[in-house]
Amino acid sequence: MSPALAWLTGFMVIPCLLVLALAFFRRGIYGGIEYTFTLENIALVFDPLYARIFLKSAGIAGLAAVLAVILGYAAAYAIAAMPRRRQPMLLFFAVLPFWSNYLVRTYAWIVLLNREGLIAAVAHGLGYDGELPKLLYTESAVVVGLVYNYLPFVILACYAPLSRLNPEMSEASRDLGASGWTTFRRVVLPVTVPGIATGFVFVFVLSIGNFVTPALLGGGQFQMIGNLVYAQFLTANDWPFGAALSMVLIAIMMGLLTLQTFATERASGARRQET
Repeated sequence: MSPALAWLTGFMVIPCLLVLALAFFRRGIYGGIEYTFTLENIALVFDPLYARIFLKSAGIAGLAAVLAVILGYAAAYAIAAMPRRRQPMLLFFAVLPFWSNYLVRTYAWIVLLNREGLIAAVAHGLGYDGELPKLLYTESAVVVGLVYNYLPFVILACYAPLSRLNPEMSEASRDLGASGWTTFRRVVLPVTVPGIATGFVFVFVLSIGNFVTPALLGGGQFQMIGNLVYAQFLTANDWPFGAALSMVLIAIMMGLLTLQTFATERASGARRQET
């Protein structure tokens, strides 16, 4: 593991620590950094203005994660229920979007959602003459883009425990008189909780720090925390405040990863006790 740990330490951990250290210095008058210790940037993060942006970002990311988990779990369940020889092909189609660039996939939604796009053309072709509701440059468009781009992560995370599930357990449950819903709730769902938790955390963490999708599909109508961090580093040239925002964002991500690890270990412990 030494090469992998050295790579992660040199190219991820150390750069993150350097960026986070900037949060405790001042911004220069004309930009740049004054190496004077201060906690002003940390305090400014909790200003109501920026707190609302954090809450909005968390709400959008949470909604995207919930929708992705529902859709991804259903897709993974359907794939796992297929014959073994067909499952690799279905998984291939599930991850096929990853073969194209993220920006290309996001721009494709602009083509679909704009007023002269494919959806509008299909609606008018079916005889609808009224004005369609605004689809592009809305929070809903951002959520759709996030779900679409990160859905394969959820499918893969949920498919792993579902593929290992012993079908005899479900058969035994049904033989003992349990309904299909009871079998799913009492047998299948508890075993797949780690996959659900992993998929949720994947989508939430990637979504809350995303700045490309809100910029393209949101049209600059509102800000998420990723856009704010991007603006501080590359537009306002206020690296210390951008680093402070990044530090809070990383703290949220680490907290979610800790909760996901706890849920996984708890589910594994429950399975060991049952066996």
